[in-house]
Amino acid sequence: MRQLLIATLLPIFTILSFQECENGSSTQNSYQAISEAELADQSVAYFASGCFWCVEAIYESVKGVKEVVSGYSGGTKANPTYEEVGRKTTGHAETVAVYYDPTVINFKTLVDVYYGSQDPTTYGQRPDFGEPYRSIIFYSTAEEKKIAEAAKAALSTKYSKPIVTEIVEFKKFWPAEDYHQDFEKRNPNQSYVRAVSVPRLNRFKEKFPGLLK
Repeated sequence: MRQLLIATLLPIFTILSFQECENGSSTQNSYQAISEAELADQSVAYFASGCFWCVEAIYESVKGVKEVVSGYSGGTKANPTYEEVGRKTTGHAETVAVYYDPTVINFKTLVDVYYGSQDPTTYGQRPDFGEPYRSIIFYSTAEEKKIAEAAKAALSTKYSKPIVTEIVEFKKFWPAEDYHQDFEKRNPNQSYVRAVSVPRLNRFKEKFPGLLK
């Protein structure tokens, strides 16, 4: 069965390796952003680990997370577009802003979710590799930096290859275009979502059932 599944998905992954995390046909459901007032009492953390469609869906499934916004961070260009980031001309990575209730979930647990939902030894996540998809934990305080570094050090003995996650001071987050927001939720039948994003989300759910909403 596993060999049959691999044989079935291989052509899809071959195509996706060229398409990467690109826009597909969208549903008619429009994106409804949560207002700044609704997020005023939330803490926020920033993470990058491959296609932001996937990462957004993972964090949105976690208890205590109010909202997740896809965007760009880690580079130098102001107001980057999706196409510019994909051309590797900005230094930015696809990043998510995770708005969460610190009375329900803390930054350390968000870091556990981060590492538990990816392979931190690869420069990107299958099938998306390269600068826009690299692994980054952004910290805003000395305590967040300490937590991120401790988690990375603790995991280093569990992998045969070095962990390539960058731990970087947060500077600026640029929200992505509206059509990227809640992409997996609004486009459940899109080919990338079905072949990559949903399986990645399901693997996370199997590992962390106690964290799910």
